[in-house]
Amino acid sequence: MTDTPEPAKRLLVRTWGCQMNVYDSARMADVLAPLGYGSTGELEGADMVVLNTCHIREKASEKVFSELGRLRLMKQARAAEGRRMIIAVAGCVAQAEGAAILERAPFVDIVLGPQATHRLPALVRRAEAGERALLDTEFPPEDKFDELPEATIPQGLTAFLTVQEGCDKFCSFCVVPYTRGAEYSRPAASVLAEARRLVAQGAREITLLGQNVNAYHGEGPDGSTWRLSRLIRALADIDGLARIRYTTSHPRDFMDEHGGDVELIAAHRAVPQLMPFLHLPVQSGSDAMLRAMNRRHTADDFLRIVDALREAQPDLALSSDFIVGHPGETEADFAATMALVRRVGFASAFSFKFSARPGTPAAELEMRVPEATKDARLLELQALLRDQQAAFNASLLGRVIPVLILEPGRHKGQMAGRSPWLQPVHAMLPPTLAGEIVPLRITAAHPNSLAAEATSATPLDAPAPAMPERAMPLLQAASA
Repeated sequence: MTDTPEPAKRLLVRTWGCQMNVYDSARMADVLAPLGYGSTGELEGADMVVLNTCHIREKASEKVFSELGRLRLMKQARAAEGRRMIIAVAGCVAQAEGAAILERAPFVDIVLGPQATHRLPALVRRAEAGERALLDTEFPPEDKFDELPEATIPQGLTAFLTVQEGCDKFCSFCVVPYTRGAEYSRPAASVLAEARRLVAQGAREITLLGQNVNAYHGEGPDGSTWRLSRLIRALADIDGLARIRYTTSHPRDFMDEHGGDVELIAAHRAVPQLMPFLHLPVQSGSDAMLRAMNRRHTADDFLRIVDALREAQPDLALSSDFIVGHPGETEADFAATMALVRRVGFASAFSFKFSARPGTPAAELEMRVPEATKDARLLELQALLRDQQAAFNASLLGRVIPVLILEPGRHKGQMAGRSPWLQPVHAMLPPTLAGEIVPLRITAAHPNSLAAEATSATPLDAPAPAMPERAMPLLQAASA
C-alpha cells in the first residue's frame, strides 16, 4: 500500500449547526481540493480555516467573533514568520451579517453565504493573490449544485446528501428564509447520481437533508415532479444502499389539504430501507402559540400525522423541536405543550428558550416572557423529555435489533454502531464487521447510548469490507 502524499496546503473547516452545514463543509473541502488543499483536523499548521456558521442558537454571532479573536492572534504569528493564513467565514451568520463581520474583524479574508459554496475557489485564488475583505452573500441565479464537482471526498459508511434548500414558511422566530433563501429542490437525477457515487465510495446509510425536506418537489427524469416519497423509493433501488433517513420535516408538508406529500407516510410502511425514526418539529402544543409562530398547523394536525405514521410503521420513534417562552406564551400554553409531549412520547428532542433573532417577526413582538419563567419552563420540559428518552431506550432491553457497525469503540475489542433509531450501540465485536448490519441483543440502556452483545445469529467471521479509506478527517464540529 502506498502512502498518501501530504497535501500542499492544509484546510481546517469548523462546523456549527445542522447536518446541512456538515454537508456544505464537506463540499467546501471538495471544491478546494483542486487548489491543493487537503483537510486536516488540527488548527496548528492549517493554511486556511473556514468557520461554517449557524444562526439558530442564541448569541451565535458572538461565538463566531470569539473564535475569530483567537484566529487573529494565530494569523499575526504566522505573518511574523512570513507565512500566510487565510480565514473565511461561511454559513448563515456570514449571510446575515457579512458586512458587519468584515467591519468588526477586518483580518478576515473571505465571507460567503451558504449559496456561494461553488464560488469559494475563485475567492480563495483572489485571497492568495493578496486581496482582502472578499464578500459574497448574493443568492446566485445559477444552481450551486450544478457547479459543484462530481468528485467528492468519501464521507464514510454514513453520508449526508442535500436534496432541498431554503424555506418558504417564514416561522416568526426563524432566520432560515433570510439566510438560505426560497425553497429549492434539486432534480431527482442529480440526487440519484450523487447517491450512487456515495454508495460506490462505501456509504451504507444516506441521510437526505433539507430545511423542509418533505417539501421536496424536484424535477424527475421524465419531466414530471417528484415528491420525496418517490425519490426515496428510487433511492431504495440502489444496490448496496441499506438505510435511508431524511431530515428536517415540517408537519404542514405531510398534510393533504395543503398539498403535502401524503405518500411519504405510506413509504414508511413499504420501503424497508427507510429507517423507523423521524425528526418532526412541532415547537409548541398550544394552537395560540402555533399561530403566533406562523407554523400553519395545529396541535391536532400534528397528532393526526403522528398517529398515521405509527399506523404505517408501528416501530416508528419520533424526535422533535420545542421552543418555550415565545412572546405571549401563558401557563396554559405551556401546559398544552407538556400535554402534547405526554400524548406523543418522544425518543429524543431538542428544546430551547425563545431568543429573538434580528429581522424576524418575533423579534418585534411585545408580551415578552420573563427569563426566570422561561428557565423554569425549559427545565420542566427537558426533565419530561429526558424521562421519555430513557423510557424508550429501556424499552429496547432484551430485544435483538439490526445494528449498522461503523467503527472501533472506546475500549479494546469494542465496535460502535448505529441502531435504526439513531442511538449509538456498543458491543464486543471483530473489526471486520465494519459496514455490516448485524443482529445484536441490547443488554443495557444508557441515557444516550445502548450496550449490546452478539447473538447466535450474529456473524463473527465476516470478511474485511472492501472499502476505500476515508480520505478526509472528520470535519471539526463546534457547539452552537
